[in-house]
Amino acid sequence: MAAQRFLGKTIIITGGAGGIGAAIAAEVANQGGRVGILDTNQGAIDAVVKKLTSQGAQVDARVVDVRDGLAVTTAIDALAQSLGGINILIAAAGGSLGTPRDMADITDADLDLVIDVNVKGTYYCARAVIPHMKKNHGGSIITFSSIGGRSASPVTGIPYAAAKAAITGLTRRLAKEVGEFGIRVNAIAPGLFLTDRLAGMFDELSETDRTEVLSAIPLGRMPELRECVDPVLFLASDEASYITGTVLDVNGGRLMPN
Repeated sequence: MAAQRFLGKTIIITGGAGGIGAAIAAEVANQGGRVGILDTNQGAIDAVVKKLTSQGAQVDARVVDVRDGLAVTTAIDALAQSLGGINILIAAAGGSLGTPRDMADITDADLDLVIDVNVKGTYYCARAVIPHMKKNHGGSIITFSSIGGRSASPVTGIPYAAAKAAITGLTRRLAKEVGEFGIRVNAIAPGLFLTDRLAGMFDELSETDRTEVLSAIPLGRMPELRECVDPVLFLASDEASYITGTVLDVNGGRLMPN
């Protein structure tokens, strides 16, 4: 079933040209979906599009900064036109974006960047896809929170924690607002997945902090990238057709909320 579960569906992935976003795009294509990518890195976009099209996938992409609401709407409308509507949004663009962890080092520009990309970017993308999903009488939106927005993290700073906590509120309120149209909205809250960017941050931690992170994970190991991709695609798929307004924690047991 999984091999064809996105057949005939268009999935928009923000931040889809790198890290977790690119891994999600590859698996969506593998499972029969049409892939729309929004990212800021033209070179990375070209590489992902070339790879997926060579494998027979239907792919289109746009260079977009998700902080620009008008540009987001224009790009998503264009992708809907070229790919035949929109069924799913996976709003993976975000993160700490290379900003410092410690408050003394965080500038106002750092704060604005993290809040704008994570919170405003997610909002703008959701706002842009909803009219297309209404035309289809349903859809699925997956937002990205984080363990860092649900508990104090030794890896990321206050702006990231605030932004990812805000995503959970955005997700629940949006789920309530659009549920009547058959649109589901859920959040994924990953633990520390060591993509290239986060691997560098993790390596810069003190040995004490690294030990603290690992010792707090009951499964006793760092995750593989697929262990974030698979839960995201579960929430996006019809297998989660009666799940909305939830936050799915994927952290090896490091955080066990009530």
